[in-house]
Amino acid sequence: MSDQPDQPDAAAPSDAAPYDALLLLSFGGPEGPDDVVPFLENVTRGRGIPRERLKEVGKHYFLFGGVSPINAQNRELLDALRKDFADHGLDLPVYWGNRNWAPYLTDTLREMADAGHRRILVLATSAYASYSGCRQYRENLAASLAVLAEEGRPVPRVDKLRHYFNHPGFVEPMTDAVLAALAELPAEVRDGARLAFTTHSIPTSAADTSGPVPGHGGGGAYVAQHLDTARVIADAVREATGVERPWELVYQSRSGAPHIPWLEPDICDHLEDVHAAGAPAVVMVPIGFVSDHMEVKYDLDTEAAAKAGELGLPVARAATVGADPRFAAAVRDLVLERAATERGLSPRRCALGALGPSHDVCPAGCCPARNPLPAAAGLD
Repeated sequence: MSDQPDQPDAAAPSDAAPYDALLLLSFGGPEGPDDVVPFLENVTRGRGIPRERLKEVGKHYFLFGGVSPINAQNRELLDALRKDFADHGLDLPVYWGNRNWAPYLTDTLREMADAGHRRILVLATSAYASYSGCRQYRENLAASLAVLAEEGRPVPRVDKLRHYFNHPGFVEPMTDAVLAALAELPAEVRDGARLAFTTHSIPTSAADTSGPVPGHGGGGAYVAQHLDTARVIADAVREATGVERPWELVYQSRSGAPHIPWLEPDICDHLEDVHAAGAPAVVMVPIGFVSDHMEVKYDLDTEAAAKAGELGLPVARAATVGADPRFAAAVRDLVLERAATERGLSPRRCALGALGPSHDVCPAGCCPARNPLPAAAGLD
């Protein structure tokens, strides 16, 4: 936990004022074979990628019937949030909008504005700082709000919840998931299993300008935050099992041009390396993802698992937090924390690890884009 002091609030503990709604903001995904190419056209808009190439890129979706798991998982998270809020007396409606597929963000914000909501908190389904995981969502918000303004509708104020990579409600379910994955391994290799913490690879230039990191200057937050979270989980697993296990942060799902440097090593290359070094087993821990969506189901459960099978290397994959009740409770905690801060209080801010709680408002120049666009919920 952070050491910031509690201050008594004259309002009820479940008071979300000044906020009147929460928006779950996510990536979106196709819900049938006919959706795959149009969805990928949305994702890659402006890059000039031919339709035939998109069909090739989308082959992993077709392996799953053209359906991404992410939408169903977001519906489960919505249900978990609404239940948690209701059970704890938090009267805050929860909406859902996507960047790349229905329900589209602009449509959801239009619905929220028409319903009278004027102060909206936003929960993005990305726990870490980066352009694609934070600023791009802020750009999406700004673009959608501009549409509302053009339509003559009221334009609500939107604020984004802080990064939650080190909140106990995110970290503790992941720790339990690692322990459950270890239990799936054969007993004779379990104690020697290495932990491979995985996240989405991004260009090294984007990683270097992600930030800021307390005490580390204006960049490098993406890698630093993942390393801090991995260290906390690895330590908790050691305490629970009495076994010190080697661990590494590795990457997956690279999608950029080959000549552009991206974060490495790739999970499949890592499996080859640790197998050659004599590792008896590996647990893959997707700490970079909130739910078991396509990057997990295909890149880990399909591709990486196939690589491990070729090597004869036993592997298990830890679950993501998904709709775990502890994660829903963490979102409630973050909502009430931000609301109290907006009312001028200094609430306790839960955080594990060395980095402490993240900032509420993204500073100017945070996680810059190659071609800057207007962004909401920040200082620029």
